[in-house]
Amino acid sequence: MATVELRFSAQPEHVRTARLVAAAVARRAGVDEAVLDEVRLAVGEACSRAVGLHRSHGITAPVRVVLSEEEKTFSIEVGDEVPSAGSGGASDVPGARNGSDEDLDSDGEDEMGLAVISGLVDDVEVSSTEDGGVIRMSWPTTPAIVLP
Repeated sequence: MATVELRFSAQPEHVRTARLVAAAVARRAGVDEAVLDEVRLAVGEACSRAVGLHRSHGITAPVRVVLSEEEKTFSIEVGDEVPSAGSGGASDVPGARNGSDEDLDSDGEDEMGLAVISGLVDDVEVSSTEDGGVIRMSWPTTPAIVLP
């Protein structure tokens, strides 16, 4: 299992870099070329959401992106350091973080971003704990063709 970890300060200009890295690692892992745009868009939405949460809560810790290649799956986890106001838990249905409306920005971009991600990715899980939130997304990979 190959893993790449990316950490960046919560600045919007770094989201583009995260998208480019995710697409390059996904391509190397064997994600179908037709799906790479979806990978880029989903990572961009997840990273933008994490950046927005960090900035709105005054958190200076970096946003975490972990890209993992497994036997038949490529997964990406985007983590933030914004604690949940609720008890935590996981959900495969996008929506607000477990807690109050404090976690949503005034425009509802948090929910919109999660809705976009769920429309792009078939296998997505959103979880939130007192340590922060994670969006985990995965895509199937095709094995590399080995020429004799």
